[in-house]
Amino acid sequence: MKKPSLRPLLCTVAASALLLPVFIRPVRAAPTFAELSPAPQIPVVAPPKSDRLSGGVHLALRPAPVPAMVYASPQGSDENDGSSAHPFATLPRAQMAVRSLNQDHDVTVSLDDGVYRLDAPLRFTAADGGQNGFKVRYQAAPGAHPVLSGGMRIAGWTLADQGRNIWVADMPKGMDPRQIWVNEKLSRRASVIAPRTAFEFYDWGLKIVDPAWRFLADLPDQNRLEIENLGWFTDRHATIQRIEGDRIIMQQPGWRDNIIGYDTLARPVSPDNARLEFVNSLAFLRNEGEWFADPKAGKIYYKPRKGEDMAKVDVEAPHLEWLMSVSGTYERPVADIDFTGLSFEYTSWLQPSGPNGYASQQSGAYIAGEIPNYPKDPIRDCSWGCPTFEAIRNRWSQQPAAVQVSAAERITFSHDQFTHLGQIGLGIGNNADANASGIGLGASTIDVVRSRFTDLAGGAIMVGGVTPDAHHPSRPEMTVADILISNNLVQNISQDYHEQAAIMVTYAAGAVISHNDVSLAPYDGIDTGWGWGANDPGGSPAYRTANRDYYDQPGNLVYNTPTILHDTVVFANRVHEVKQSFPDGGAIYHLSADPGALIAENYVYDVPGGIALYLDEGSRYVTVRNNVVSHVGIWLNLNSQDNLAPRRTAMDNIAKGNWYNSGLRSGSWTDYLNNQFIDNTEVKGEAWPSAAQAIIARSGIEPEEAAKK
Repeated sequence: MKKPSLRPLLCTVAASALLLPVFIRPVRAAPTFAELSPAPQIPVVAPPKSDRLSGGVHLALRPAPVPAMVYASPQGSDENDGSSAHPFATLPRAQMAVRSLNQDHDVTVSLDDGVYRLDAPLRFTAADGGQNGFKVRYQAAPGAHPVLSGGMRIAGWTLADQGRNIWVADMPKGMDPRQIWVNEKLSRRASVIAPRTAFEFYDWGLKIVDPAWRFLADLPDQNRLEIENLGWFTDRHATIQRIEGDRIIMQQPGWRDNIIGYDTLARPVSPDNARLEFVNSLAFLRNEGEWFADPKAGKIYYKPRKGEDMAKVDVEAPHLEWLMSVSGTYERPVADIDFTGLSFEYTSWLQPSGPNGYASQQSGAYIAGEIPNYPKDPIRDCSWGCPTFEAIRNRWSQQPAAVQVSAAERITFSHDQFTHLGQIGLGIGNNADANASGIGLGASTIDVVRSRFTDLAGGAIMVGGVTPDAHHPSRPEMTVADILISNNLVQNISQDYHEQAAIMVTYAAGAVISHNDVSLAPYDGIDTGWGWGANDPGGSPAYRTANRDYYDQPGNLVYNTPTILHDTVVFANRVHEVKQSFPDGGAIYHLSADPGALIAENYVYDVPGGIALYLDEGSRYVTVRNNVVSHVGIWLNLNSQDNLAPRRTAMDNIAKGNWYNSGLRSGSWTDYLNNQFIDNTEVKGEAWPSAAQAIIARSGIEPEEAAKK
């Protein structure tokens, strides 16, 4: 008779072992990097006899690894061992330590108080994240406020011009930042406002027609002079090549890029309201708090504000263009990293200083490079759109943020500070051209919570890209999804790039923007959506008009499938004192089809003459519910594009149960468009009903303990 096989019995025993009681050593304090060594063999501990299996087989489970600690301090040394007693000095050295631990440990890098001055930006790849289910944390030590800085301190000020009270200090030759901060406050470069009537505009530049401005031709270093124009919704920057008599010859292609499209530098929407400035000459240094850099001489000049003591003043000049990249690949995204209690400070994005300038389109999107089929008379034929402009709409670039996240998942920024930055503070899943890694999009489960964004040259947070792969990803890993922006303070932003929204989401699935406090912004507070309906199923009739011919241009497709934009939530935010420079846009603004979108229980106030809630081109499936609006010009605006009737664009929206005490309502809220206007209430003065008062009280940043419930 054949002997029975033992294999079924052994398989049963192995499976049953998971049910045995596990005996684990008492938990000890987390080891430091220096204390960790190859894991010791865990002895097998026999269970009581009653728990033994027949045959005496017993399998013991190895206890979970204890978390590892790595320590860093500005007073440390990279020759140290990374222990609390002997911390590293730099984050790159701490990164090396993390990579030796994160395969089989949770790792916490504890950063001591002080300034970590970076020689180069930090790059986090997949190797730096948590591996095999573990997590990596970079966090402030208890009570510490570590600063990751891309700046250098400028000291040794001496009086250069007593009559004008201009001071000078040395800086490294060749260094030419676009921003400096004096006593932690952004200072403007020297500039003068010029009347547009003093110039005529051409594709090569400007002609001076007012002799009072002929002095520009006598200025030195003319190829460092810039022109800035603040329009209806754009803030355009272009650099001068040279000035010959009455001809201001501009650098190309930046000038040509800036004079086609909409709200252009040569023909803004409202010339009477546009502001034209000449920037960046020592001759313009007349106002307190302004400065000028001379990179050839290695000098920087400053005219102090009232009360500033130049013997004690703290001046920081950025030498890095960005601070940190968190980016893997689509095949292997970087994952499971938390950044907690850190301050990201001092950058200066330099591209606008070069021949491309900054051909702003809206909210950090811009045109760069040569444009094919450029019109012969761009100012005449392409100042309110044209086929040439529409042909490049899907190839716009995005401003790279100071901190960049792409090809990443499960990344958290918590209790951090983004301040003193020369561009957008935090970019999540933006274009590839906006990421130093060269890989864009592909960000999911990214949390930005309880952080502070203030004193920025650009916007605070920009989520999503603007290319075809942003709205219709060619591979699923490119999708931007599940982004949480909650309980953040955003104020005093977009000081140099005024057209940038404080919080911007272009294309993302399931983004939630909740309980933020947004204020002191020249443009919009919270913007969601992109594309003006052109990329939604069936396209938009607005883009089939003769001056656009958008869909006749190569690569501009009529899609039959929706974009990834859906289920956007803008909830319980407090938005106030925004729209300080631009008539266009809204405190809370929306574009394009967004199934499941909800704008609810926000408190919008003190936007005099501006729009509070704005559903712009192609907005569909948006519910605007139970918001409270106070002291605005227009409380609810729907761009229903009635000029296209009977064709329909913005439709299937609901405005229900909102309260407002000022402002108009605009747009077509009709059955034909299925735009429903239900039970909205105008309130006299501040006599808000109790339900509205409750929403006001709950809006904005929640008490931390309450938010945990």
